[in-house]
Amino acid sequence: QVQLEESGGGSVQAGGSLRLSCTASRVFWFSYCMGWFRQVPGKEREGVAVIETDGTTRYADSMKGRFTISKGNGENTVYLQMDSLQPEDTAMYYCALDRWVCSVRGGFKHWGQGTQVTVSS
Repeated sequence: QVQLEESGGGSVQAGGSLRLSCTASRVFWFSYCMGWFRQVPGKEREGVAVIETDGTTRYADSMKGRFTISKGNGENTVYLQMDSLQPEDTAMYYCALDRWVCSVRGGFKHWGQGTQVTVSS
């Protein structure tokens, strides 16, 4: 069973930055997709960005410009650099992985426990 562990969440003031990390273990495929999603209590989960094994990235339209997804070198690790954070970015951020699906609309099979990001004004 694939395991995903997120880190890097925390509290930051508006305009600040955070970098989230997600490390996957027990991945036995050569190619797969990893992504970041976020959710606020009472609202639907929304996609942020996804990245394929070859480095191809896709972003949700509303996330372009301030969020950057990237992969670690030779590791099952993905990062989410978040800049110019605003209070509306406050959410639980989840890492996800799937062998076949690679869409910011979701549909991933494997999910992490999430890391909380809180942005104060």
